[in-house]
Amino acid sequence: MKIYETKTAPNPRRVRMFLAEKGLLDEVEFVQIDLQKGENLTPEYAAMNPMKKVPVLQLDDGTSIAETMAICRYFEELHPDTTPLLGEDAIGKAHVEQWLRWIEFYLFLPTGMCFQHTTGYFKDRMNPIKEWGEECGKNVEKFFHFLDKHLADHEYICGDTFTAADINAFTTVAFNKVNDIRIKPEQTHLQAWFDRIKARPSAQV
Repeated sequence: MKIYETKTAPNPRRVRMFLAEKGLLDEVEFVQIDLQKGENLTPEYAAMNPMKKVPVLQLDDGTSIAETMAICRYFEELHPDTTPLLGEDAIGKAHVEQWLRWIEFYLFLPTGMCFQHTTGYFKDRMNPIKEWGEECGKNVEKFFHFLDKHLADHEYICGDTFTAADINAFTTVAFNKVNDIRIKPEQTHLQAWFDRIKARPSAQV
């Protein structure tokens, strides 16, 4: 199996951390794609993922799976004997899914829009609107505050168990350094959680 990724991008990091937590990094070969050079825009890449995003998992039979959580779900189902990261029972799975949605919509999406619209990184293929990027940055800061309050009473995002929700939030909070958005000194609960995740071996992949 191969995973086509860009190592500096947050979505591929989410997948790598997920696989590392499950001890499955050696199951795949990682192939680097240069987004700035547009290697994801070629017809060959579009044949694997018509959305032209990273990462993409390509199975040995040529089947392709795009989207971060779809890839993670594939490995969760393929290796039920490994540490569950998407919930263990009905309520656990529901809570993880709930948080994944919140993180996706209210943290990751505005993070990406802030980056794309304020840095001009992809100005050759989109029309960046600086004011929109700045507004998205404000929404990221609001979610940081929301997470800080939530983590005052929880070791991890879904309670006492480390899950994919922690991976997705951690990688997104970390990526926000490119947006010059950082955990504020008074957000002590968020900082303590971030430090706990950063200390895990999977955060180094």
